[in-house]
Amino acid sequence: MSPTVAAASRAEVCAVACAELFRGDGEIVAAAVAGFVPMLGSRLARATFAPDLLTTDGGPVLSAEPAPLGASAAVAEGWLPFRDHLWLVLNGRRHVVMGPSQIDPYGTMNISAIGDWERPTRQLLGSRGAPGNTRLNPTSYWVPRHSTRVFTEKVDFASGVGWDRGAREIRAVVTNLCVFDFATPDHRMRLRTVHPGVRVDDVLAATGFEPVVPDEVPETRVPTAEELRIMREVLDPKGLRDREVPA
Repeated sequence: MSPTVAAASRAEVCAVACAELFRGDGEIVAAAVAGFVPMLGSRLARATFAPDLLTTDGGPVLSAEPAPLGASAAVAEGWLPFRDHLWLVLNGRRHVVMGPSQIDPYGTMNISAIGDWERPTRQLLGSRGAPGNTRLNPTSYWVPRHSTRVFTEKVDFASGVGWDRGAREIRAVVTNLCVFDFATPDHRMRLRTVHPGVRVDDVLAATGFEPVVPDEVPETRVPTAEELRIMREVLDPKGLRDREVPA
């Protein structure tokens, strides 16, 4: 029997939403680099409905089985040095989940700087792998604190490109409030689901542009009893997920 909504924390709902990002990907590397919740989601997908997914221990080791968060793989399935990782990126054999500091309605993201480029008010990471990720790989995003500061009509700097700038595939954005996708004719961000306990108006108030909102917006699915057991007992017994999304 599936658990009631109250049985799952918000972090666990988010982790399942992140797991669903990888459904149907097949044998591809899951690079969930944006935090504990998407990493948990990728390993949950591998442990349940996506057995062909390739997951790592957070480093160069491909794990034979999904490793608990914060632990090394007990059994190595393979070795993925950086040069081979880059080959996978160049050939689109990786699905990456990144964390944008800003993101616009078409999925262009910024992790470089906030403010005017000549004199930014805040220096961030720099573009890093965002240009190659968005041009060459399926890309999704994780936003643990949904706000108008993140969801902006225009980003201050384009670190990674969106659908309107030549992205290969910006798949979805999972936040602590909802899931967005880009399943519209012009690939403008669409509200796919809201998490249990969240209203559509809550999402719109925290978003700095108008996403496409269908007439009916369903709730994000809650974890099954087995998914909860795997998250709580196998993949994240220390509860690291709740550091990003409080229960």
